[in-house]
Amino acid sequence: MFLQKLKELCCGNLSRKAKILATISLAWIIIIGYLIWWNGLNNQIGDKSFSWDEWIWFGVVPAIVPYLFYFIWKCENANKE
Repeated sequence: MFLQKLKELCCGNLSRKAKILATISLAWIIIIGYLIWWNGLNNQIGDKSFSWDEWIWFGVVPAIVPYLFYFIWKCENANKE
């Protein structure tokens, strides 16, 4: 099931709504990554490197969690029918 969804995502067989949501998620990840990078460069004290832990928790996790909840609840509803 996961591989099938991954193939649909990579091959472009998504609906218009799914494309919009995937674009918003990717834009969120990129924008948060840029802001974390910029914040690291402007840091007056300490390390000026990229904070990977902040990017994962504030960029990647919020972008992926809605899809995980969707797949969890969708699979449960499909099994009941």
